[in-house]
Amino acid sequence: MRSAHKNDPYYGPRHPHRRASRAHDRARRRAQRAVAVRAGCLAHNCHIDVENPDRLTFVEAWESVDAVRDHFALPAARAFVADMRALSPQPPAIRIYAAEDITAKLMG
Repeated sequence: MRSAHKNDPYYGPRHPHRRASRAHDRARRRAQRAVAVRAGCLAHNCHIDVENPDRLTFVEAWESVDAVRDHFALPAARAFVADMRALSPQPPAIRIYAAEDITAKLMG
């Protein structure tokens, strides 16, 4: 059994999973605060990629495209993106998609 000692290369503070976990925790806390104050934001969830712990994925639900546009115009939102870039070991790729709920079409 491995020790959780801070110098253990598997569990130590420099291990990528540990580093990603800390980044994920910071992102999650910021996201939770953001949802509480963003008009039009229905949900804001942050997920860590199990295959690449340095990759975070945000899944959000918004009332409208205008609400998203208004959100990204806010200084706090721009600061959040800057913070996430600073935490990322590589330049992050930001993609925004529109999704359609097709449950009723598939499930009847």
